[in-house]
Amino acid sequence: MSGPSPTRVQRRLAAILAADLVGFSALMSRDEEGTLTKIKQLRLEIIEPRVHDHGGRVFKTTGDGLLAEFSSPVEAVRCALGVQEALASCAAQEPAHPLQLRIGINLGDIIIEEDGDAYGDGVNVAARLEQLADPGSVWISGAVYDQIEGKVEASFESRGERQVKNIARPLRVYADCGPRPIPSRKEPKVLPLSDRPSIAVLPFDNMSGDLEQIYFSDGITEDVITELSRFRELLVIARHSSFSFRSQSVDVREIGQTLGAGYVVEGSVRRAGSRVRITAQLVDAVTGCHLWAERYDRSVEDVFSIQEEIAQSIVATVAQRVIESSEVAARRRPPEDIRAYDLFLQGYRISDVFTPEAQIKVKAFFEQALQIDPGFARAYTGLAYVYINRAIDHGVGVPREKDENRVMALRSAEQALAVDPNDPRVHATLGYMCLTWRQFDRAEHHMDLARSMNPNDAIIQITWGWLQACLGRAGRGLPAAEVAFRLNPRHPTWYNFYLSRILFPLGRYSEVAALLERRTMDAPARHPRDMAWRAAALGHLGQLDAAYRCSEVFVQSVRSYWKGDPEAGPREYVNWLVDLAYLHRSEDEGRLRDGLRLAGLPA
Repeated sequence: MSGPSPTRVQRRLAAILAADLVGFSALMSRDEEGTLTKIKQLRLEIIEPRVHDHGGRVFKTTGDGLLAEFSSPVEAVRCALGVQEALASCAAQEPAHPLQLRIGINLGDIIIEEDGDAYGDGVNVAARLEQLADPGSVWISGAVYDQIEGKVEASFESRGERQVKNIARPLRVYADCGPRPIPSRKEPKVLPLSDRPSIAVLPFDNMSGDLEQIYFSDGITEDVITELSRFRELLVIARHSSFSFRSQSVDVREIGQTLGAGYVVEGSVRRAGSRVRITAQLVDAVTGCHLWAERYDRSVEDVFSIQEEIAQSIVATVAQRVIESSEVAARRRPPEDIRAYDLFLQGYRISDVFTPEAQIKVKAFFEQALQIDPGFARAYTGLAYVYINRAIDHGVGVPREKDENRVMALRSAEQALAVDPNDPRVHATLGYMCLTWRQFDRAEHHMDLARSMNPNDAIIQITWGWLQACLGRAGRGLPAAEVAFRLNPRHPTWYNFYLSRILFPLGRYSEVAALLERRTMDAPARHPRDMAWRAAALGHLGQLDAAYRCSEVFVQSVRSYWKGDPEAGPREYVNWLVDLAYLHRSEDEGRLRDGLRLAGLPA
């Protein structure tokens, strides 16, 4: 009987790069967490992208080093030189605690294991060369030198023959001639930052020799600039200014100072076989810190057709991060330096806190902003939402034409439009307020305008989706809601309010009940409208005991808030609720009333 067949050993000739951090133990003793963070950034932002771009692969990492394999010794050396140049540039910008690597490269036979790990003399020699290397330098074996001579943009000098541990024959050793050139740092002309968050999009680097990819990378860049420009919160630097930095090795902080930009978007496009890889990252141009990075892999066949999708994906995250970062910065400024936009940001930041105390503060911020700048449209839209929230909390049962808060909400939105008819959020706000007055045609007009002006705005998408459900087109509104959740994965909980109203007319009652259970779990009496919709969904599901309990909370809660006819009872409460559902079609109102009736309410 024959035994199992032996596993075949895979061998190949490869260039092995070994890198190790200088002074790792000392760095860890001084700042353990900070050092680990820096090492992770070094590997993810400097080393691994360059290894990949030069056709290599990292097959082993340790706490302070790594091993990478290349099919070409020329590419391995170019990668190593690029890494050392990047570290030298970082050291010039942050000289206090620079990171330094020793790098050794060997060309030799290696054995590949099933998990991709490699070993053998080819790997061992590279590791010994790394141990011999000076900090910040690249040392190579004679075998590598013979292959790269005259093919790389660097000089290597002989360091003679060296005897190293566990290697029988002496090694011919060569070292790059350093020191590493550091980009000159001339003092740029500094432009002041704008009152609004300002952002520059640098031309995405073409990482392949294919000229078509230059057109594509420029197209991606231009799409990102165009889509970012839709956000009125942002000041986007014009293309001809940001493109002037093409192919220049300039620190992003210098770019920010030159262009007056607080943030910089940069990226790259690289073709690899049948795939195109696009990377993008957002950098704080004041501190140089990376705020966000993402990578997109697409097939060559369909990449041009989804260029807009990629641009919109980048923009959605970048805009959200920049706006959030600006809000945080505004809260840190001393009061005497706060301008209209800073006041607006402070109000906007807490506008989703619906307690009376918070809403009073929000209103004060927006009113102060308008005192400084009476033409600030967004402050008017902020006030519109303050007033509609007051109407919801304090106008229960009051006819809308007699509710001063509801009147002021519409009036504020109309003032915003008069000041700035080119802002999509202004149109979205007016569309929302028109809907609360059951002015369906007017609401649809302004919400459609808002969505066409900025399809990347998650708030516009979720409210447009809700409007579609109100108009009897929930199936059309649901995809917009899904886009909103994708654009803003850290969405506030009120997104689920709108989603539940979209799902209800689609008959997806279980999902509605689950969403509203989560929304009302902590304080059911604080959400009478949600409790009624939850009761209706449970009624349609036949879960009558739970539906009756929700109905009882609805009635008791509305009674405690009621400001209308003092003789009113549950029937009037239901009529008030159905009116505020803003349903245009009688059959949709009928569906809601049927559920409420099943839940025991006089509908």
